[in-house]
Amino acid sequence: MSRLLHTGQVIVDLVMALDTLPATGGDVLAKSASFEAGGGFNVMAAARRNGLPVIYLGRHGHGRFGDLARAAMQAEGIEMALAASGDKDTGLCVSLTEASTERTFISHIGAEGELSAEDLARVLPHADDYVYVSGYSLLLEGKARPLIDWLLALPREIVVVFDPGPLVKAPDSAMMRALLPRIDIWTSNGPEALAFTGARDIAGALPQLTRHLPVKTLLVVRDGPNGCWVGHADEIEQVRGFKVQAVDSNGAGDAHAGVFIAGLAKGLKPVDAARRANAAAALAVTRWGPATAPGTAEVDALVSE
Repeated sequence: MSRLLHTGQVIVDLVMALDTLPATGGDVLAKSASFEAGGGFNVMAAARRNGLPVIYLGRHGHGRFGDLARAAMQAEGIEMALAASGDKDTGLCVSLTEASTERTFISHIGAEGELSAEDLARVLPHADDYVYVSGYSLLLEGKARPLIDWLLALPREIVVVFDPGPLVKAPDSAMMRALLPRIDIWTSNGPEALAFTGARDIAGALPQLTRHLPVKTLLVVRDGPNGCWVGHADEIEQVRGFKVQAVDSNGAGDAHAGVFIAGLAKGLKPVDAARRANAAAALAVTRWGPATAPGTAEVDALVSE
């Protein structure tokens, strides 16, 4: 059975809801605040809730935030390949959601920012596994090189999924150039695709992405409430989204990615997996918090409407 092997970073989100961000030096009162497992946890929870076994290959810290992250993963049935790191706690992200649903993040990396070849050797990938790579990992000095070496040594039949995130803005770094030929699935939102390619709109970004990636790479570019674009090279089509009342966009892209991979693992065609992913993202934005991906039954219900 296929598994999702997640090589990214599980951190803890301090989630706060507010009307609007203050000006520099200002102050506002938040409407709510809570600590939640976040980062890579969101994708893993989405996949797990939709029937895909998940293994977290990253590190997790020793301390209050590491305890919270582990408890969240255990509650979801996510397997952890590594024991808790003894010298650092798990990192923290302050996640601010305005009334417009716009999000602002400030992150501090902890134990999850390091990973060794020995760590990665603890798990033997299967031929039908999906290995998830976060762009954040390529920016971490204590993790990027061992991770890239491990990915490039994987058998070709193992599917590598790459999510650039908001900080990987170009294809010209040494780590990015090394990884590009090994990417089997690209999953990002529209602004991330625009930043990476320099295009003005998604229609222009899609052909630019195909120039950087192998011809067989499956592209998935999310377009907010409009759904997403999915396909290979010149065979890319739009899959429409679902109309909902959004209250918090935090975690919607992660829900989309996790459910999309779960759909592919079950044998769905990319377009059908994308429709389910669109439904999951639509449901996620109707709820507060980062890990709000729905389960299989809820996705089934919305898709069937």
